[in-house]
Amino acid sequence: MNTQSKQIFTVPTRTEVSAGNQAIFDNLQKGLGFIPNLYAYFGKNETALGDYLTLQNRTSTLKAKEREVINLVTSQINDCLYCQSAHTALGKMNGFTDEQILEIRAGKAPFDSKLDALAKFTSSVVANKGKATTEALNAFFDAGYNEANMIDVVMVVGDKIISNYLHNLTHLEIDFPLADTL
Repeated sequence: MNTQSKQIFTVPTRTEVSAGNQAIFDNLQKGLGFIPNLYAYFGKNETALGDYLTLQNRTSTLKAKEREVINLVTSQINDCLYCQSAHTALGKMNGFTDEQILEIRAGKAPFDSKLDALAKFTSSVVANKGKATTEALNAFFDAGYNEANMIDVVMVVGDKIISNYLHNLTHLEIDFPLADTL
């Protein structure tokens, strides 16, 4: 018996989502200039898009650059090309070079000792399903991070796992420049 899914997942248009999600689509269009396919897909659910954006835009103890490190490492480990591509573009907007982005995706940042500890910690957290190695955890704290930062790392990892898994299930078209492969 063949148990492979033949489901074809489609990106909804603005008219195919609820009025509440239409308003979010309008705000995304205004702010980003387009509605990323993965965000649009969340719109098939009445509350998921708004909930996800609230999680993603929450106040954090981490700087934008640090959040991009977490996003890039997590997306690489979870093999999500959509999020690797989106966060490569965002990483460049936050000042990372192409070479630095590839290093970060590989779980290190030798160009910055604090970001290196963050990348290694994130890699250990994601690869070990939250059971980071003692070495990675100690290096994270030795680099100047604290427990509030650790909580925010886990929040960003959780946010990214949601989008990674959703794309890995749907294989929606990637509407960002494709990230280089490692």
